Amino acid sequence: MRSVVLIPARYASSRYPGKPLVHLLGKPMILWVAELAARAVSAENVYVATDDNRIASVVEGAGFQTVMTEKTALTGTDRLAEAAESIEADIYINVQGDEPLVDPQDILNVRDAKAANMDQVVNGFSWLSESEEPSNLNIPKVITNESSRLIYMSRNPLPGFKSSENAPSRYRKQVCIYGFTRDELFAFRDFGRKSTLEHSEDIEILRFFELRKNVLMVETKPGSLAVDVPEDVAGVEAALLAAANSSPVVKG
Repeated sequence: MRSVVLIPARYASSRYPGKPLVHLLGKPMILWVAELAARAVSAENVYVATDDNRIASVVEGAGFQTVMTEKTALTGTDRLAEAAESIEADIYINVQGDEPLVDPQDILNVRDAKAANMDQVVNGFSWLSESEEPSNLNIPKVITNESSRLIYMSRNPLPGFKSSENAPSRYRKQVCIYGFTRDELFAFRDFGRKSTLEHSEDIEILRFFELRKNVLMVETKPGSLAVDVPEDVAGVEAALLAAANSSPVVKG
């Protein structure tokens, strides 16, 4: 069973144009992500799906593979569906290009969960840290049932509560590692538009609700930080420095 990592990377981000190429400690962010993905599944199974020659040039210059996709892709997942047309695999693992602190072991954990649940989409989550605000609209919050199946995901702090004694003690957030089959990617793309919930929340995974597809949430290591806006760079660089002293051994 072949597993590949696909990393969507577009240049024209609305909140941070050129984001994949922003330098973190002197290295373009997309290369941080590609190198971590390669530690999980090896470099020959890592592909960056991009619509921009500047990104492709940097990625290929570092020895990684790229797949050129159309600029009109609705979302990163739609972009991966296009890339999957030319890549043969059993499991396609989506790792976001703005997650330079992704843990290679978490990539493997999502892969293994997908291999054991090929009829379900798989997505990661972790618990919010004390420094993260549930009200932060850049952080999708996750609600599952007791079997870890996704019920809903929102940029608002969820679950809600009627009175303070019922308030949750902590919140879960989405970690953007996903496990798909090719058919799931194609079904997502062939829906042809953003679903109503997906459009409102700006959260891609919600489109699978319209496809009546179950989403299994898998817990990942806490501490994942994404670069959503320029103000995030300093915090991510500090976290990268802190992590540099402890590189876990990953066995695929």
